Amino acid sequence: MSSYTIGRLANSSGTGVETIRYYERRGLIDAPPRRASGYRDYPQDAVVRLRFIARAKSLGFSLMDIKQLLELRVSPEANCDDVRARGEAKVADVRSKLKSLRQMERALVRLVKSCDERKSSSACPILDALAQ
Repeated sequence: MSSYTIGRLANSSGTGVETIRYYERRGLIDAPPRRASGYRDYPQDAVVRLRFIARAKSLGFSLMDIKQLLELRVSPEANCDDVRARGEAKVADVRSKLKSLRQMERALVRLVKSCDERKSSSACPILDALAQ
């Protein structure tokens, strides 16, 4: 089984070196043993774990959520329903954010429509609304 230095792990996983160190401090990946030279000696499965973290982050999971998902992945007591519940919670969170973004969009569209480009910026409805 091959092992990785932190630089090689970063290249293989598409993750920055400082990010890997940060994930170690947060407990998302295990701190690896060190070689006699002092270099960290990461196992091959660290690449898979870092890719898992990256994919989960791209779906909006927080680092705390990801840590819990990783724990569920190795827990003999956990089942797919446990993971599904976390997925459903994330879907609800995304829908809530989308609703909020739509409200912001409607408010911004109204403000932009109310703006008369011929007025001076001191009489701009957008700036007035932001100042309230």
